[in-house]
Amino acid sequence: MASMTGLVVEIGEKAFPGASGGANPPLYKDFRLEIADRAFVALLGPSGLGKTTLLNMIAGVDKAFTGRLDFTNGRRPRISYVFQSPRLLPWRTVLQNVALPLPQGADSLKRARAAIADVGLAGSEDVYPERLSLGMQRRVALARGFAVEPELLLMDEPFVSLDEANTAKLHDLLNDLIAARPTTTLFVTHDSREAVRLADRIVVLEGPPARIARDITVPLTREARRIPGEIERVRDLVVGRLQSVAAVNG
Repeated sequence: MASMTGLVVEIGEKAFPGASGGANPPLYKDFRLEIADRAFVALLGPSGLGKTTLLNMIAGVDKAFTGRLDFTNGRRPRISYVFQSPRLLPWRTVLQNVALPLPQGADSLKRARAAIADVGLAGSEDVYPERLSLGMQRRVALARGFAVEPELLLMDEPFVSLDEANTAKLHDLLNDLIAARPTTTLFVTHDSREAVRLADRIVVLEGPPARIARDITVPLTREARRIPGEIERVRDLVVGRLQSVAAVNG
């Protein structure tokens, strides 16, 4: 089981360079976010606000900012990043794609095969990505994400462009995977229904610069998340709160 991993993000300022060499207005300024160990936090907000940039800073992909990241276990955890696109290498099989971030060896191949089976794709290990549907490709991306046994899982709209039925199946699959392998999860979305269905906590961002407009605890058990009526009931509450915040800020 993954070790304890909570996270405190403090961003003094993050801005991208302007076309003339100067800096654009800051995307983040005096921003702070705390995430508890093994929490599932959804970042909800409009496109272009900087949600992906936040994940990139946490992942260490983007280091051009002032601020700090503090992990409660005192070290940088194993981080897995599931992107908007599956990002599968077309010249590698499903097994090779899932094993890609793992050390070479028989144990890694065993872990990769187990992860593939866990997402319902046993028997597809030798298939190339071009033969897979988009939904199956996203399952492979999930398998790769969990094969590394992450302590911190970053997910950037990983189910975008799927139809409603496939999205619902992958939501249930993700809930099952996290129940079996608890990990701290930060999930980016602009869909309030998806946020309610998956997260224990929804952090609503507004801006720029990005700021936390609302921090909402989702009062749903894992079992209730499979009941469409419950999802919509809680979503109505969340959306109502967001509208109230927008009216006050407006």
